[in-house]
Amino acid sequence: MKPQTLFCYTCDSDEMHRPLTDEEKSWLRGETGRAKVDEFFMCEAPTCRNVRSGYVKRPFHPVIRIPVP
Repeated sequence: MKPQTLFCYTCDSDEMHRPLTDEEKSWLRGETGRAKVDEFFMCEAPTCRNVRSGYVKRPFHPVIRIPVP
C-alpha cells in the first residue's frame, strides 16, 4: 500500500497516512489481539500517530496511537 491522504478523526482534517511498518504491525497485534493488521494506516501529523483502516475512520474506541520509536 502507498501513503495517501485520508481523514483523521483525531486531527479533524485530511492528513497523510502511511502503512504500518512491520514493527508497528507487531505492536498493534499485541494491543488489539487481532491476527491481521495489514489494512491499517498511521496518521503522519507530527503529534498524532492515530491508527485507522482504509475504510473505517475510527476503528478503535478509545483511539489507538502508535508509540514513538
